[in-house]
Amino acid sequence: MSTKMEVEKGFLEKTFKLKDHNTNVKTEVIAGITTFMTMAYILIVNPLILSDAGMDFGAVFTATAVSSIIATLVMAFYANYPFALAPGMGLNAFFAYTVVLGMGYSWEFALTAVFLEGIIFMLLTFLNVREAIVNSIPMNLKHAVAVGIGLFIAFIGLVNAGMIEPGQGTIVALGDLSTAAPALAIIGIIVTGILLAKNVRGALLLGIIATTAIGIPMGVTNLPEGFRFMSTPPSLEPIFFKFDFSNIFSIDMLIVLFTFLFVDLFDTLGTLVGVASKADMLDKEGKLPKAKQALFADAVGTTFGACLGTSTVTTYVESAAGVAEGGKTGLTALSTAGMFVIALLFSPLFIMIPGAATAPALVLVGLFMMSPITKIDLDDFTEAIPAFLTIIMMPLAYSIAEGIVFGMVSYVFLKLLTGKGSKVSPIMYILTVLFIAKFLIH
Repeated sequence: MSTKMEVEKGFLEKTFKLKDHNTNVKTEVIAGITTFMTMAYILIVNPLILSDAGMDFGAVFTATAVSSIIATLVMAFYANYPFALAPGMGLNAFFAYTVVLGMGYSWEFALTAVFLEGIIFMLLTFLNVREAIVNSIPMNLKHAVAVGIGLFIAFIGLVNAGMIEPGQGTIVALGDLSTAAPALAIIGIIVTGILLAKNVRGALLLGIIATTAIGIPMGVTNLPEGFRFMSTPPSLEPIFFKFDFSNIFSIDMLIVLFTFLFVDLFDTLGTLVGVASKADMLDKEGKLPKAKQALFADAVGTTFGACLGTSTVTTYVESAAGVAEGGKTGLTALSTAGMFVIALLFSPLFIMIPGAATAPALVLVGLFMMSPITKIDLDDFTEAIPAFLTIIMMPLAYSIAEGIVFGMVSYVFLKLLTGKGSKVSPIMYILTVLFIAKFLIH
């Protein structure tokens, strides 16, 4: 038995270069499970949203899990990064509520747009266009993206737990903390905070498990009916390879395709840059090594996801939770993919984890993501203002992509109008023109 374990550890060490990254199998596995726990909600939320567009709930559940597995495995073995992928929030809402219910197109039409997006992203990745965009972002903005993502992910956690809600007469307001879910989230923050203060390994994961258990007597965690924790995955047949190419040359298809491309591109770039900045994965020039391989993972995920029957697959900001637990290599991603495989068979077990139980992990990851703010040059206003806009617009616009847009556009204009335009890369100028055109068209 020990010989077998040594062989397995040797394979993992050789494949993921654990010693080179100063990590070990236990740390990486715990990090991968933690990442999964914080993003497992997508297994239910994605089918709920896409079912509003007329798609089969059970089939979308399976497509969500399988597409996440495929894309995350590519990230694990090809890029060796601790990032997980799944169908993206926001993009699935655009798919269902704008393209299908708003514009009146079929979900097959929307899937076709997602499929074309994946093909285009593969081409752009092979041509190094997406990698060039990543490298063109100034270092201060990269640090700002990390901080902005921290605020954004904490905001998501607070909303999921009901601690923050739409206000009456205000944009947002404090939720009713006397109700069960927000109260459970507060208990979870305290429990997880104590574990972190005590330097307990796997504190975030243990916090999620403990909070889920505490939620049972509080009525927030709902046990599966009949205590059945295992089930057969629903068939993909109702949505598998259901494309509609009859309108691919229409203006509407162009608009839909551009929107998918824009949001996915900058959501993914923002997540990669932000989480990599926090994990000190950027090199001395601020570039992300193997960015091309990482970007290829989401292009593959999106293409295969469309074939399976789900909306755009993207790199998940919740990957920051795994990084915060010490995840540094593709073994973290492999562990997350493994959890998605288990979820296919034990879906009732993971469905029972309430948003209030994962909220504490997301809130505290937000804290961890704040540290790069100390690296931002706040004395030079042509650097500080774009960085600030990047940070503040992510949670307020509820979009990583929009935060990056505000930061990059303001950076270009401030540098150009203060005589520092030569410090701006040509790609930044091109992107700024495209961003402005997008706002004008929109």
